[in-house]
Amino acid sequence: MKRKQLNRIFALVSAGVLCFGAAAMFAGCSSDNPEVTITYTFNGKDYEVDYTLSRRSAPRTVEHFLELAKNGYYDGLCIHNYTDTALYTGGYTYDAETGDLTEKNYFETVASWDLTQSVFTMNGEERVGLNTVYGEFSANGVSVSGSKYRHSAGALVMFYPDKGNTNERVYTLRNDTGALQDNSLYQYNCATSLFYTYLGQQNTSLDSDYCVFGMAENYSEQMTGEDGLVTAIDEYIDTLSSASDFTEQKTVPANQYDPFQSIRDDNAKATYNVPVEPIVIKSVKIVKF
Repeated sequence: MKRKQLNRIFALVSAGVLCFGAAAMFAGCSSDNPEVTITYTFNGKDYEVDYTLSRRSAPRTVEHFLELAKNGYYDGLCIHNYTDTALYTGGYTYDAETGDLTEKNYFETVASWDLTQSVFTMNGEERVGLNTVYGEFSANGVSVSGSKYRHSAGALVMFYPDKGNTNERVYTLRNDTGALQDNSLYQYNCATSLFYTYLGQQNTSLDSDYCVFGMAENYSEQMTGEDGLVTAIDEYIDTLSSASDFTEQKTVPANQYDPFQSIRDDNAKATYNVPVEPIVIKSVKIVKF
């Protein structure tokens, strides 16, 4: 057989292998530890932070986060609450010119998306998905003894907004059996898109009430290193007359889009420390699914 023919056959086989690999990837192959890169924009510069997630520790939370990222949900949202121990994001945009903090209507935005459901109400015998996430932490009856992720610097944590004194109950799809469980407290299963990156010293007492579903892989370099995001924030604050000038308190409606009328009727408010110089999520890219 001539060399040209051999080369052509080799090229066709190689192409077939590549196509098969690509088809497998897009067919929904998944790993125990997906990887994402969150690009933050601050003071005219981009900062990439790589995170590894854990499907074994928090399968439903991770799946939900990836589905939102895949649909570009987080792109353009800001750090709406800045503290010494956490960067809270996932729900608001900020206009530096007007000072307006605007909540993104999560429930309206995702209504037409085919999100994986884990929290339900019932319409007779029919399940109605709420597009919120089953709370994978011990206060919600979920064992996290095998999780390698804790509240330590760089932890990626799902946030559960305060629902006041509501006693609303929902159905949840448990991780261990996959069975539908009724009479679950909505407060523990109400997560939508809000999350935070933890910046403080290790504090495992928080693990019982919040789901840690990922970790910054290069925290000391990408967050607190010479060219890291946290370092840039600290250096910017040092140029201000007072550290308190970095943020401005904003009080906004809370739960105004919640699916439960009783919670909307409470007309609750939330107060945040919003960075005056915006910290914006430019993108959340899935590196490994």
